[in-house]
Amino acid sequence: MDLTLCVGSSCHLKGSPAIIERITALIVEHHLEDKINLSGSFCMEQCTKGSSGVCVQVNGVHHSVTAATIDDFFRQEVLNAL
Repeated sequence: MDLTLCVGSSCHLKGSPAIIERITALIVEHHLEDKINLSGSFCMEQCTKGSSGVCVQVNGVHHSVTAATIDDFFRQEVLNAL
C-alpha cells in the first residue's frame, strides 16, 4: 500500500510533522513496515479545496486528517484496505 503525506508549507502549518510521527508509530505498532510504503510529497494541491487537515493520499485517493482524526483514519482507510 502506498501512503503519501503532504509536507508542503500549508500542511506543515496544519500539523504534518505530528501526523507523520503518529502514522509511523501506528505502522510499527501494527507490524506493517513491509506492507506500507510511507513517503512525503511537497504540496499535493489540495489546499484550495477547503481542507482543514493535512492531506494524506492512500493508493491515489486524497484524504484530510488531523491529530484528532488520525487514529480513526488509520483504522478505516489503512487497516481495512489491507
